Amino acid sequence: MKKIKLLLVAGACVVLSACSPQAPTVHTTDKGTQWEWNEGTIVVKSPERPAGQKSVIGLTAPKMEVVRVGFVGLGMRGPGAVSRFTHIPGTQIVALCDYDPKRAEACQNILKNASMPKAAIYSGETGYEELCKRDDIDLVYIAADWLHHFPIAKCALENGKHVAIEVPSAMNLQECWDLVNLSETTRKHCFILENCCYDWFEMNTLNMAQNGVFGEVIRAQGAYIHNLSDFWDYYWKNGENDKLGWRLEFNMRHRGDVYATHGLGPVAQVLDIHRGDRMKTLTAMDTKSVVGKGLVEAKTGSECTNFRNGDHTTTMIRTENGKVIEIQHNVMTPQPYNRLYQLTGVKGFANKYPTEGYALGADQLSASGVQPKVDNLSSHGFLPQAEMDALVEKYQHPILKKYGEIAKEVGGHGGMDFIMDSRLVYCLQNGLPLDMDVYDLAEWCALAELGEISMDNNCAAVEFPDFTRGEWNVVKGYKHAYASPEEEQASMEKAKAFTAKLKEQGAKEWAAEADK
Repeated sequence: MKKIKLLLVAGACVVLSACSPQAPTVHTTDKGTQWEWNEGTIVVKSPERPAGQKSVIGLTAPKMEVVRVGFVGLGMRGPGAVSRFTHIPGTQIVALCDYDPKRAEACQNILKNASMPKAAIYSGETGYEELCKRDDIDLVYIAADWLHHFPIAKCALENGKHVAIEVPSAMNLQECWDLVNLSETTRKHCFILENCCYDWFEMNTLNMAQNGVFGEVIRAQGAYIHNLSDFWDYYWKNGENDKLGWRLEFNMRHRGDVYATHGLGPVAQVLDIHRGDRMKTLTAMDTKSVVGKGLVEAKTGSECTNFRNGDHTTTMIRTENGKVIEIQHNVMTPQPYNRLYQLTGVKGFANKYPTEGYALGADQLSASGVQPKVDNLSSHGFLPQAEMDALVEKYQHPILKKYGEIAKEVGGHGGMDFIMDSRLVYCLQNGLPLDMDVYDLAEWCALAELGEISMDNNCAAVEFPDFTRGEWNVVKGYKHAYASPEEEQASMEKAKAFTAKLKEQGAKEWAAEADK
């Protein structure tokens, strides 16, 4: 029976409600995402885990003496990755694929210079499909344009391959969920190639934070602020009628922080996201588009009436444990490169851009194991150089001790790319969980569409999906996995022996070809 509420007003009986509460209205975005309002917050519908699937938190795979790799996407980022892998013992570059066969063939010279055997070549719009079907590839390394990251990864996972995907690895929530489900179903690693997690300042500062140097970190900032005015013309174009290139066109058609992971990834690790805490709600806000709109008009000669992405986007995130993350995105306006990377702790402070330094009082610095050499040291300013150097030396990350010097020689954004690739191979060779899993990938990439939903609804709060499906608090604290010294030495000896034989084989093959 329906309940009827009555109110007496000046002696009259007025009916306030004579019907049951209505079900909330379900809204659907142009990407197919369904959401509804719940007490002023937008809640995105999250699918339950299908029967038969289980979590991949801490996922391991059998040890690989040799990691056999196929590279897909050999434009701006791919060739550098191919080159880096020639420096990693125990890897074999089996196949190279690009839409343009000339770009794939050009990478054979990288193998020749490293005395590595030739790789198989695949090209065309669907060439990656044949690469993924090969039974002599363990890992598909994806460095194509953003729109092809997901279909290539999907194909690779469905064919039983581990995948490593350049950023952003998924462009909307559905792709995030699909990669989560594929990794859970296939039990294969789905690794996001977020190189900024391996930069020197970020790694050392993570080690400091994990050892309590800053006390509890309650706020963090990250960003990708990079004026791309010198790069827009170099992004791949789909034929002569494509005036914009894929990246500018994507920004024209999509709103939100479409390149969030450089800023978000490193601070998410410090804050133990899905390892004791989770991102709970966000709200996003952007400026109008001036530079982006003008770029389109200059390149097309036509008026641009709907450039979706603002020139500068700011996203605020609150975690389950009451921490706050601020992430910014700007690839349009003229200003110095900046990833921010700032940590506010209850006992100290860290900052990378534009001034690199740490702020600690004398007592906290001493408690962290470094004796101040100056009197009246306070956290009102950054540490003097001597104290900062001593702090960094004490808390140099073990991964930097292992790979830092060779990384600087090999290069790749100063060496952090090589450290990232080396850690990926190290974990695969030793049968360890990877440094970043598919839930990291989904959480970091989800910022784009969630921010778009927020801004399209007057910057409303949006609840984060829980890609772990309730298991965000199972693991306590972010950690890198390591093999025992004995296991590590054994796997490295096998890796070096394999690479030595591979180089002998490659040198003979290239010499024979030169004699033809």
